[in-house]
Amino acid sequence: MNNLFSIAGQFALRGKVIDVTEFGKGNINRTFLVTMDFDGGRFILQRINTQVFCKPDLLMHNMLISTGHMTRRMLETQLTGGRRWEVPVVIPTGAGKEYLRASDGSFWRAIGFIDGSESFAVINDCNHAQEVGYALGLFHALLADLPPESLADTLEGFHIAPRYLRHYEEVLAKCQLASSPELDYCIRFVGQRRDLAHVLEDAKAEGRLLLRTIHGDPKTDNVMMDVSTRQAVGIVDLDTVKPGLVHYDIGDCLRSACNLMGEDTDKWESVCFDTDVASAVLNGYSSVARGFLTKNDLDYLYDSIRLIAFELGLRFFTDYMEGDVYFRVRRPNHNLARALIQFRLTESIETQRAAINSIIRDMR
Repeated sequence: MNNLFSIAGQFALRGKVIDVTEFGKGNINRTFLVTMDFDGGRFILQRINTQVFCKPDLLMHNMLISTGHMTRRMLETQLTGGRRWEVPVVIPTGAGKEYLRASDGSFWRAIGFIDGSESFAVINDCNHAQEVGYALGLFHALLADLPPESLADTLEGFHIAPRYLRHYEEVLAKCQLASSPELDYCIRFVGQRRDLAHVLEDAKAEGRLLLRTIHGDPKTDNVMMDVSTRQAVGIVDLDTVKPGLVHYDIGDCLRSACNLMGEDTDKWESVCFDTDVASAVLNGYSSVARGFLTKNDLDYLYDSIRLIAFELGLRFFTDYMEGDVYFRVRRPNHNLARALIQFRLTESIETQRAAINSIIRDMR
C-alpha cells in the first residue's frame, strides 16, 4: 500500500494523497481511486496489464489522440446539444509525462475522475438503456472523422473472431479435459457455430464494412451516468480504442446491456437477451450516430450482436482451458461460468432473430 501511495503521489500535482482504494471490477487492469487532501480532489490510478497491452506507450498514444480529437469536435460542433459530456482527461506526472514506469517495470497512468457520476454493471430500466446507447453513439459521432490509420493497433487480433476460433481449436486439441455436462455443452456449442466466426471479417475483406475508430469495450459499466439527471455524461476505459468495425462496439454494447442477469450470474441457464432493452439502446445510439451508418452497416447489425456474445464466450472458454492466463478470475472455474453465460446469451439472440431484425429495420 505504501508503494501505491508513492506512485499516486507522482501524479498528484497539488495536495497530498490521503487514500488509495481499489475501484471497479475490471478483468484486465488494476484500477484505484485516489483521494487528495482537498475538497473534490480525486483521480483514477491504473496499473496497465503489460501482458495484455505489451506496448502500453502506444495505448497512451491512442488515448491522447482520441481524447484530443473528441474535445476539439465538441468545441466545433453541436453534437452534444448542450448536454453535459466529459471526455476523460489524462493527468501527467510531475515530470510532465503521460505515464509512469515504476522501478519494478510496472506501467501506471492517471485519469481525471468524473465527479457526480456513477456506473452500473446491469441496466436499470429502458431510460438507462437509451442513455447507454446515446453514449456509444456520441462517442462514434465525435470520432467519425478521425482517420483510423492515425491510431496504433494496440491489440492485434482483438475482435478478430477467426483468430480466436483457431486458437481455441489449437488449445482444445492439446487440452486433457475430464468430461462434464458444462464442458460438453461448450464444446458442442462452438462446433455448431464455427462459420459464425467469419461473418464480419469476410464482409470487411470484401469491402462491405469499413474500418473506423472504435472504443473496443463499451460495456454498460463503462458508461458514466450523472447521479442527478440520470443522463450519460461520459464513456471511460479507453484502453482498447483502435481501428476496427463499429459493429464490434455495437454488438458488445448490446451483449452487455441486454443481459439483465449480469455477466457473473450463477443461473446461466436462465440468461436471456432482452429485446426491449435492445430497442432502447439502439434508439439512443441512432439519435446521434444514425448519419454515418451505411446500408451495409445496418445489414450486418444482427450478425454483430450474435457474433460478439459468441466470441466473448469463446475467449472465456479458451482461457479456462489454458489455465486463466488472460482474464482475471475471482474463483475456481470463473472463466467456464462466464463462457456458459455468453453462450446461453447467444442462444437467446438466435431465438429472437425476427424481433431483433425488426428493431434494426426501425433504424433505417
